[in-house]
Amino acid sequence: MKQTSYKNILKDLCSSYKDAIDRFVHNSNIEFDKAVELILNSKGHVVVSGIGKSGHVGRKISATLASTGTPSLFLHPAEAIHGDLGMIKSEDVIILISYSGETEEVLKLLPSLKKIGNNIISLTGKKDSSLANFATANIDVSIDREACPLNLAPTTSAMLTMTAGDALSVSVMNARGFAEEDFALTHPGGSLGKGLTQTVADNMISTKLPLMNNDQFISDAIIVMTESKLGLAIIHKNNYLQGIITDGDLRRLLLENQNLSSVKAENIMTTNPLTITKDKLMIDAKNKMLEAKVQALVVTDENNYIQGVIQIY
Repeated sequence: MKQTSYKNILKDLCSSYKDAIDRFVHNSNIEFDKAVELILNSKGHVVVSGIGKSGHVGRKISATLASTGTPSLFLHPAEAIHGDLGMIKSEDVIILISYSGETEEVLKLLPSLKKIGNNIISLTGKKDSSLANFATANIDVSIDREACPLNLAPTTSAMLTMTAGDALSVSVMNARGFAEEDFALTHPGGSLGKGLTQTVADNMISTKLPLMNNDQFISDAIIVMTESKLGLAIIHKNNYLQGIITDGDLRRLLLENQNLSSVKAENIMTTNPLTITKDKLMIDAKNKMLEAKVQALVVTDENNYIQGVIQIY
């Protein structure tokens, strides 16, 4: 196969996906709304189950729900019928995924779930299947054909099922008013989570600061800035902030002045530089630096005494 034909395969696959999504949007009806309401009204978890490719998709749906404020877990149907059904409580909503709606391992769960009293959301491609007929709400994820040239491997159907799961997650997220602050609580390891939960005090450099007196020479600033690797020198008097010199200031000075031996820090320092207090959130520090197009801020107290430096890369 010539490499130039690969793009045509990509185009055909994306076209198949687009057609499936357009059809899904057109066919979405009261069942989708009902499914969203079932999740919103639940006082328990959303338990997602499926096997094979449906199981992989189910894990992703469960993870998205959990990360956007809806407590969720994935339950493998084979493990469920051998004891793990004990995890489920009556207030839990169950999402069962089976394109055929006749997957044996999934159908074996139904009698027990009925006795427990769970509401069930099914994601199927067959509206008249056993699973669809049993479910409290059935979301139709039917497709014309798979993108797979053999029309066998779950490609378009897997994508559409995942899309339906994302649509459920985003709908619930929107209805609950899930905000950036809520997202940060479930993502403390990510940049947004750190920005919205950690303060400047948690991240600032407070030792071996690049400090200088205002009567020191520029040659001293070069040494101080090189040693600190923070891109600035902080000019102070008894730890009171008087100004800063940045590496950009030094470069401009070198271009303009060949004789630096008599130039002192006070001659080129920026007085009243941007600062931040250590109680501010990291997202505030980042936004302040991005707006000013600087990579570091001096951290001061309310009296302008130096406490540290915060830097972004």
